[in-house]
Amino acid sequence: MMKTVLTDIAKAIVENPDDVVVTEREDGDTVYLELSVAESDMGKVIGKQGRIAKSIRTVMKVAAMRENKRVIVDII
Repeated sequence: MMKTVLTDIAKAIVENPDDVVVTEREDGDTVYLELSVAESDMGKVIGKQGRIAKSIRTVMKVAAMRENKRVIVDII
């Protein structure tokens, strides 16, 4: 479910939604999500001073808390 949420958020932000790729890996109660976007969209996902990236991580942490899990989001 968290992979879907992150994918939807990222596709709404970028200009090339077809290039959005999210990989998910679980290790116990921790979920690791890696977000990959087109090089030209990297600035849009990170935002000024990392504000958008921080907001994305906050939303994902709330989604993870609803499932009693911990989430780590990496933008690569």
